Amino acid sequence: MIVRPPAVAGTFYPGGADQLRTSVRQYLEAGRVRARGPVPKALVVPHAGYVYSGPVAGSGYALLQPRHDEIRRVVLLGPAHFVPLDGLALPGADSFATPLGEVSIDKNAEGRVASLPQVVTASAAHAREHSLEVQLPFLQEVLAGFELVAMTVGGGSMEEVAEVIDTLWGGDETVVLVSSDLSHYNHYETARRLDQRTAQAIEELRPEELGREDACGGSALKGLLLAARRRGLAATTVDLRNSGDTAGPRDQVVGYGSFAIA
Repeated sequence: MIVRPPAVAGTFYPGGADQLRTSVRQYLEAGRVRARGPVPKALVVPHAGYVYSGPVAGSGYALLQPRHDEIRRVVLLGPAHFVPLDGLALPGADSFATPLGEVSIDKNAEGRVASLPQVVTASAAHAREHSLEVQLPFLQEVLAGFELVAMTVGGGSMEEVAEVIDTLWGGDETVVLVSSDLSHYNHYETARRLDQRTAQAIEELRPEELGREDACGGSALKGLLLAARRRGLAATTVDLRNSGDTAGPRDQVVGYGSFAIA
């Protein structure tokens, strides 16, 4: 058994199980105020340190709670921050570990995409990557039990990403998650304006309007929006804030959004 150990426990989120569980539950409880609408087929959620983006992530994950015992598979895509990557990378692991326990990889589902030319297996693309890891404690707390398909996304077209998402789309047992922050290191008011424009493009399912500076998980996000548009789904902004609203100064902020697709 190959276990991908936590890389950012104790930095991006609490390293102790009890403190982590308490933190996640607080974000989920606060998030229920904003979490309105049907249980989504897909979510876009942020991936910064919990003190910054945890409140926004909690708003999105709270939407999954009504089907906590029905969702059995999570397809999770996020940007590769540390390793150059042309397409999508599987982790080459059997499970991911967090302080809350291990999450098993769905090997059967992995097998359905492993042969696609844009998909590789690269443990190095996951070893230090936080964009996927920070989602797992939320999922471990909000879902009764699930298996994971985890992929980091580098370059590649939105068509290539959409093909992977389409292959793994599944039914009510599957939820698709894209991990992405929004604008980076702008003044508070500039960030609000830029992120509102990005939110509008997401709500209108117009991935072609998203630029490289709009979302750090842009490749995965654009692929999801394309797949959703082809299915005639709708996207809704659940929460849209930035680090100036949560825990940071307002001279250089990072934007965070939770978006539901149903």
